[in-house]
Amino acid sequence: MNDATRHTADTLIRYAQSLLQHAGLDQDKAADVAAILVEGDLLGHDTHGLALLAGYLGELDKGSMGKTGSYATVQARGAAETWDGQRLPGPWLVLRAMEAATAMAREHGTGTVVIRRSHHIACLAAYLRRATEQGLVMELICSDPNSASVAPFGGTRAVFTPNPLAIGFPTGGEPVLVDVSASLTTNGMTARLHRQGRRLEHAWLLDANGAETDDPSVLFASPPGTLQPLGGMQAGHKGYGLALWVEALTGGLAGHGRADPKEGWGASVYLQIIDPQAFAGADAFARQMQHIADACRDNPPRADGQPVRLPGTNGLRKRTAQLREGIALHPDILPALRPWGERYGVALS
Repeated sequence: MNDATRHTADTLIRYAQSLLQHAGLDQDKAADVAAILVEGDLLGHDTHGLALLAGYLGELDKGSMGKTGSYATVQARGAAETWDGQRLPGPWLVLRAMEAATAMAREHGTGTVVIRRSHHIACLAAYLRRATEQGLVMELICSDPNSASVAPFGGTRAVFTPNPLAIGFPTGGEPVLVDVSASLTTNGMTARLHRQGRRLEHAWLLDANGAETDDPSVLFASPPGTLQPLGGMQAGHKGYGLALWVEALTGGLAGHGRADPKEGWGASVYLQIIDPQAFAGADAFARQMQHIADACRDNPPRADGQPVRLPGTNGLRKRTAQLREGIALHPDILPALRPWGERYGVALS
């Protein structure tokens, strides 16, 4: 599935940053977006890494993504702030929110930033290490109020986006990095499979009549089908509940969401940083989490040769290997970027 040619992370970051700057994005914003996209590929999230860049360049080209300026603070208290992202790039906004929330957490024990009118924020897992390496706990949640592809449990018409949730926390050793969604699969994966004429591994979708299917073409039919909530036909009420909770923390707290006019591809974001030192202490937190981590890893495996892994372990291993050996990009990515490189005179070297 991957391009046999490998590229260093630094090479890809420079390439992405150059394309973004040629498209008019401020240098600092372009650097942040490029770094987060490549981090997604390093971790193996190849539908939410550089696969997004062509779409971002298109958004900049038509003026749907902000190129310059900053966010506006809507409200601020000691450990909570609400921002209007002014349609600026999501990765730049999230990294600024991490800085603000971390400063709040160091002072108050916790810090939360909610962002409305952000553009897309890319791979949620790509941010987590920046917190866990500081001994902090991080929660990052988002929804896109401008689109819908997931039906509520028992329904057949889309109300939600996949509404991803990411949580990272340190242990005494390797951190735990959780990145899941409130749906069984994602828009990025289904769109890729649809382009390739392929099917999903399981019947994770519903057609417009509510029948289960593994055929992604139902999402592009008229009327369209939907992604199933996490739990599927048997336990989809769980994913449905998570999706509602995500909506409350993002659009609800931000005061801007599905009840408002659509502005285009974007995100409502909830970000919280917790400093364990403000509670029982960092050492006590690490001792408890390391015990849990060991209990999971040492658990007798259901299948021989397939030991229990912690969330994030596989991604961190891929990251280490790809930093050493180079990143093997999915074969769809560079062809999608080639027209932009030709337009701006930017080559991958």
